[in-house]
Amino acid sequence: MDYRYDHILIRYGELSLKGKNRQNFIRKLSEKLKKALKPFSTLEFETQYDRMYIYLHDEDVDAVSEVVSKVFGISSFSPAIKTEPNMDAVLEAVKNSVDLSTPHTFKIRARRHDKMFPIDSDQINRMAATAILKNSDWKVDVHNPDVTILIEVRQDAVYIMADKIPGAGGFPVGVGGRAMVLLSGGIDSPVASYLMMKRGVHIECVHFAAPPYTSAEARDKVFKLARLIAPYQGDLIVHVVPFTTLQLAIYQNAPESYAITLMRRMMMRIAHGLAEKRHCLAIATGESVGQVASQTLESMYTINAVTSMPIIRPVVCMDKNEIISIARKINTYETSILPFEDCCTIFTPKSPVTKPKLEKCLAYETRWDWQTMVNDCIEQAESIRLSFKEEKNEEDEDLF
Repeated sequence: MDYRYDHILIRYGELSLKGKNRQNFIRKLSEKLKKALKPFSTLEFETQYDRMYIYLHDEDVDAVSEVVSKVFGISSFSPAIKTEPNMDAVLEAVKNSVDLSTPHTFKIRARRHDKMFPIDSDQINRMAATAILKNSDWKVDVHNPDVTILIEVRQDAVYIMADKIPGAGGFPVGVGGRAMVLLSGGIDSPVASYLMMKRGVHIECVHFAAPPYTSAEARDKVFKLARLIAPYQGDLIVHVVPFTTLQLAIYQNAPESYAITLMRRMMMRIAHGLAEKRHCLAIATGESVGQVASQTLESMYTINAVTSMPIIRPVVCMDKNEIISIARKINTYETSILPFEDCCTIFTPKSPVTKPKLEKCLAYETRWDWQTMVNDCIEQAESIRLSFKEEKNEEDEDLF
């Protein structure tokens, strides 16, 4: 991108549909942007009804754009040159918005939001195109141009842009409440986490570790996945639950075929307890119907029975290729396929039941004091705040 860009223009997209709640959504987006861009100390922000503007000063436009691209609630954005609302200044900015030394095809697209501006959009298009044609070997192509130069005429200024970059879409994280996501080291749960955040839900994650059966590498893999998705909401708390004792008790007191179902029931109970403790209103998972034995409808019904809290499954009707496509997009796929197994994988029975009966689960669970073990797991969970840069314990920090 050219060093002469001095602003980034942000378009809200889906936020424009929010009616009376619109200003609350825009305020939350502004808060999230400012938090995400805090390392760029000289930025200035201006919020308007249908646009937001970031004044770059001397900050690097590419570095700022990289951060902006991960903030939910943005439909698209453009590096821009801001100039005075007169045609001499506009034409000079148009020539400076692109590198005219390398020939390209182009088109001009002007929008005159300020209808009092004395020159209409068609005239602006022609005058700007003429300025480029006279000063370069560029050629006009209105159907399939290499470059589209956008000109937005506002009451107080004109913005010239030569690129329209897709934003992350969705809603600003936080406007949709809070949820606890079960995060494994697989492909699906990081994608589910991303999709929850995209709908404006602030997430925390719970991960179940079973040392010595699961390795330090498996734990590190989960932390790496968390760091990859953390920038979409700023940072991310992961609650690491010591699950070994409870997992072994399941195998000692129930047939192997029911082990996965009982294990998932215990995980849901623990997730419910942590969710209540952390003021979350829902539990989310990366389950997809029929993908494995514990993800049949019969299994989901039996597992759901342990909690009254809503369980959200963002990828429930996606096939594996669709999930992998999103995982590649958010750069979690290569980490997810690293060969370090979590407790669900290591303890998978040879012939798990695909249509478990609720009454059998209840009967098996009478054989030991699982409630005390569940409570111990909740109390002994290690809470760690992760970002793409660092991690720290959260045991003594109250976020509310």
